[in-house]
Amino acid sequence: MKAKETMVLEFLQNSSQFIIPIYQRTYSWEQEQCQQLWDDIVRAGRSESASVHFVGSIVYVADGLSTVSLQAPLLVIDGQQRLTTITLLLEALQRSLGESEPIEGFSAEKIKSRYLTRHLEKGDKFFKLLLSQTGDSTLRAIIQGRELPPEASLHVAENFEFFLSEISSMKGNLESLC
Repeated sequence: MKAKETMVLEFLQNSSQFIIPIYQRTYSWEQEQCQQLWDDIVRAGRSESASVHFVGSIVYVADGLSTVSLQAPLLVIDGQQRLTTITLLLEALQRSLGESEPIEGFSAEKIKSRYLTRHLEKGDKFFKLLLSQTGDSTLRAIIQGRELPPEASLHVAENFEFFLSEISSMKGNLESLC
């Protein structure tokens, strides 16, 4: 096993796709865990002495062979709760930005194309993160801005709404979040 310290946004951008295998538990974070992550991120963003926050490890294996021109998807073994939550937060942030770019690299278009989708791909390959079971259709609908499916994952939908609300309460002062 090889461990490497990486900034989460860099990790998301440089990875082709994350797949949560069917044997992993479904997304289950509640508002309490989302609130803690939110508080930690905003605190780090406002602090001059602690501008980073350790979100934990993400353990994965490559699904197939990578080549120079094609990266294999990564099967997430551990860290899917955090990865999913960060994806929901990024989608809420990109929707809230409009035409603004509070910090270089944080525009709606850049967030969408770097961290949430693979804009040149189609079907399953379009999404950076594929969940297992009911969470997947809910996450896809959120990222595509579509109506939630009838069997929507409550945790995915409610946590996305939580982040939208928290971002709205910042009244456009999003620099510390970015």
